[in-house]
Amino acid sequence: LAMDKMKDLSLKETVIRPELFEVEGVPLTQPIGSTWDQVWKFKARPDDVLIATYAKAGTTWTQEIVDMVQQNGDTEKCKRETTYKRQPFLEWFIPEPPSLRYSGLELAEAMPSPRTIKTHLPVQLLPPSFWEQNCKIIYVARNAKDNLVSYYHFHRMNKGLPDPGTWEEFVEKFMTGKVLWGSWYDHVKGWWKAKDKHRILYLFYEDMKENPKQEIQKIAKFLEKDLSQEVLNKIVHSTSFEVMKNNPMANYTKDFQGIMDHSISPFMRKGTVADWKNHFTVAQNEKFDEDYKKKMSDTSLVFRMEL
Repeated sequence: LAMDKMKDLSLKETVIRPELFEVEGVPLTQPIGSTWDQVWKFKARPDDVLIATYAKAGTTWTQEIVDMVQQNGDTEKCKRETTYKRQPFLEWFIPEPPSLRYSGLELAEAMPSPRTIKTHLPVQLLPPSFWEQNCKIIYVARNAKDNLVSYYHFHRMNKGLPDPGTWEEFVEKFMTGKVLWGSWYDHVKGWWKAKDKHRILYLFYEDMKENPKQEIQKIAKFLEKDLSQEVLNKIVHSTSFEVMKNNPMANYTKDFQGIMDHSISPFMRKGTVADWKNHFTVAQNEKFDEDYKKKMSDTSLVFRMEL
């Protein structure tokens, strides 16, 4: 028993929440900052597929859909490795403890083509080689309020992220962009603008919830995959929230033990639209709406806050 207690203690001590470090005005974690030069010089290949999102906008869900499409709906092939290893998280870097070390960059560089890579970087920080190689990029955006709620709970359970503080404090940080990966507003608007010049499929979390089959078909078409109705239906089923929540290759229960505490809040928490109504007070909501209107006044981008 004493040994177990000591083990618990040593784990708690080794994972210290990171500080934020700005790269061109965008807050990233210090470990990412320390490897930024290599990330920026990353060499994309023409057949790379990039999945880009603001954190907690349906990233893992989209990664699973893309993998299922690429593997023609073969669920066994999609269980070959956890999400983090199948599709390297480009900028993510956890230097220590050694047992938990992760470098998305090293993983991507060592991976044979064709690669599928994930990033949460805003458009202006994307390594230029992705544009030079004209890579296919799938971007998923989620409405600000639900995104904020999900991000808050993710901070609570994930020691790889800075301390979120109270709910009230986190709402303020989110509104001012003082969170990891910066301003949600800049992120969704920046990628929205980029889609006019580059090969970007821009999807919405709310659409994926409402009509998963239709959105999965868009992804398959974008990836030039011709899938039968049978395979499409299988992908819809396998990538549903209920199924993924119980899939250890996608729900993060196998990775990052000691960093992610699913007892505080599971990685796959609710996966719904309009959960923000359970979190925002009337006053918070009014303040948020007013600020939102200002920040989104210069874009044609429109979100649904509920279905």
